[in-house]
Amino acid sequence: MNADENRSAPCGEGRGIPLSRSTPRIFHAPFIAPASPSTLSARIRVCLRLVAVAVALAVSASAQAQEYPTKPVRVIVGYPPGGGVDTGARLVAAALGELWGSTVLVDNRPGATGTIGADIAAKATPDGYTLLLCQIASHAINPARYKKLPYDHLRDFAPISMVGTTPNVIVVNPAQPIKTVGDLIAYARANPGKLNYGSSGVGASPHMSVELLITMTRIDIVHVPYKGAALALSDVMGGQMQMMVGNLPGGPLTAIRAGKVHGLGVTSATRNARVPEVPTIAESGVPGYDVTSWYGICAPARTPKPIVARLNADLVQALARPEVKQRLADQGIDAVTSTPEQFLAHIKAETAKWAKVVQDAKLPVE
Repeated sequence: MNADENRSAPCGEGRGIPLSRSTPRIFHAPFIAPASPSTLSARIRVCLRLVAVAVALAVSASAQAQEYPTKPVRVIVGYPPGGGVDTGARLVAAALGELWGSTVLVDNRPGATGTIGADIAAKATPDGYTLLLCQIASHAINPARYKKLPYDHLRDFAPISMVGTTPNVIVVNPAQPIKTVGDLIAYARANPGKLNYGSSGVGASPHMSVELLITMTRIDIVHVPYKGAALALSDVMGGQMQMMVGNLPGGPLTAIRAGKVHGLGVTSATRNARVPEVPTIAESGVPGYDVTSWYGICAPARTPKPIVARLNADLVQALARPEVKQRLADQGIDAVTSTPEQFLAHIKAETAKWAKVVQDAKLPVE
């Protein structure tokens, strides 16, 4: 008999009796006394109370959604007034205000390419009365560039809907000898490190647009970050800065139309109808180049689902109005709406895209 055959039963009546492989094992389940009628009754009462609370909360949230909004709604913008993000936010806020017959306030909280505003929104009370104009920097580029942010762009927010897309545009002072993207590339290759460009800040989509251009064309130009696109544009118009890149809405669009700056190229795959004379970067000698900035509305996580659904429905309705679409289009923004699920998928895809750009450009992940 080998050691296997001489082992003892682990428990039960046969403890200490040698077993062979043919000896049946007998295991006894522990005895559990049935609950008394009074215990069962108490448990049932607890369960019924929990169900009643859950139903009451659901009914309350649904009622709140039907009455929403009953006070002013705040839309936080992570950039100063005058830039593309601010322009988009004000147009969307006005459209919602008209639909609701209520006040929608734009609250500018600039800094750290939208991080400060996003952090404030993430920590706000999740009741639908504080929203964020979430966009490509706060919800795609920054998460790709920074190991630690004060917020988690997926966990801390409830995406409501996309609201619009727009290209960035490269502009120069009309006195500059650079008139095309081809001129820019040729000059940068002949004069590495001598061409400066301004943007709304490190990590914003205009800055990353140029990083992608640098990666694709192997040029060497110097980034000068500003505290907002309006300041960079002002310096280009005044001749203190050679070039700037910014969202088309707001300042750049107005300055191009007024002849105060010259548009070299838009970053989108197709030309923009508001500045049809400005070619795309792709058609100007950089095939495959395409960067489209986007805006959306997000609420703090744990905002009641009925409120999220109401906000989504109202945004879709407001942005479908022809006059609202026209106002957005006049500023170079194409109205785009989505379901919350579609917007979340878009955010995830954009985060992956910009993580690759950061890696390819060998930008430090801070």
